[in-house]
Amino acid sequence: MPFYHKLGNIPHKRHTQFRKKDGSLYYEQLFGTIGFDGMSTNSYHEQRPTQVKEIKGQYSVAPKIAKKNHIQSYRFRGFQVKPENDYLKSRKAVLTNSDCTIILSAPKQSTTDYFYKNADADEMIFIHKGSGKLRTHLGNLDFKYGDYLIIPRGIIYKIDFDTEDNRLFIVESRRPIYTPKRYRNWFGQLLEHSPYCERDLRRPYELETNNESGDFLMKVKKQDEIFDMVYASHPFDVVGYDGYNYPYAFSIHDFEPITGRVHQPPPVHQTFETDAFVICSFVPRLYDYHPQSIPAPYNHSNIDSDEVLYYVDGDFMSRNDIDQGHISLHPAGIPHGPHPGTTEKSIGKTKTEELAVMVDTFKPLMVTEEAMKIADEDYYKSWLEH
Repeated sequence: MPFYHKLGNIPHKRHTQFRKKDGSLYYEQLFGTIGFDGMSTNSYHEQRPTQVKEIKGQYSVAPKIAKKNHIQSYRFRGFQVKPENDYLKSRKAVLTNSDCTIILSAPKQSTTDYFYKNADADEMIFIHKGSGKLRTHLGNLDFKYGDYLIIPRGIIYKIDFDTEDNRLFIVESRRPIYTPKRYRNWFGQLLEHSPYCERDLRRPYELETNNESGDFLMKVKKQDEIFDMVYASHPFDVVGYDGYNYPYAFSIHDFEPITGRVHQPPPVHQTFETDAFVICSFVPRLYDYHPQSIPAPYNHSNIDSDEVLYYVDGDFMSRNDIDQGHISLHPAGIPHGPHPGTTEKSIGKTKTEELAVMVDTFKPLMVTEEAMKIADEDYYKSWLEH
């Protein structure tokens, strides 16, 4: 995150002695990115965070590719992904490339038996259904419907769910996820034209500090493998930290839409960015107010990017037969636009209640075997006149 956060107790200066009441040292850890050049956090631990007792095994979670090279538009019925008890087992990769993986998940149970660390990627978890608490070694965050949870790579976390009815839309990013550059000044502060500001970003508010020894199972994802590692000390043993690298939450309901007299292009919906893809939020908003405006989007070709739209709620006026949890994939180079009749029906309407998350990738996305289980393979014909 491009602004400073401090939680718990820390010494006056970095890399200096910080002692406990009994005179022994706390253990400092630099949690940094991009080879000491990116955002970082300094945390202070009750015990050494390096004590691995055993590596019990590993298994692959690499996406199984069904279609590596394609030009077909798809619709995937996301709510057909069946709920599973375990959080990690519930994560089903549906689209992937070398920069990111898009995942659907319907976990029924909280993560109680293990801690999880993604060493491959930052994670953006969008909460479509459910509520609860994200617990991390850098503090906790409450979440509910409509929240984005941004979890930088290397964060150790658990998720506590309030109920068994949970639906998550997850993007794993092999590049750091940032707020868009055009929304920030050169100090990093979000500008007046930004659709959200720092007040809308929720930072960790409580630390769980456990000074325990024993056997603590941590599942670490590295190069598409899960490693079962047993640590000798509790991973949540931080007494304090400060810096710029930590998990945070942002509600899609706090995104303030940018509107105009005529239809605005998709970049006005941009919420997060990497150098490989962008994430956008479509939210309830007033339509264009030119007297001759056409609220429905114009036909367009994504020559440079694949477009993925995850439908959350409301009525999408430019699409027919779209429901909650559906995902549309429009590949680069192929024009797409409103379905037949929707342009005409949009004229004269003054607002929309649609809610969706969009991911535009600059490299082509491959379709996985999990995606084909929930695919509408005739979707590409939906623009034909009947």
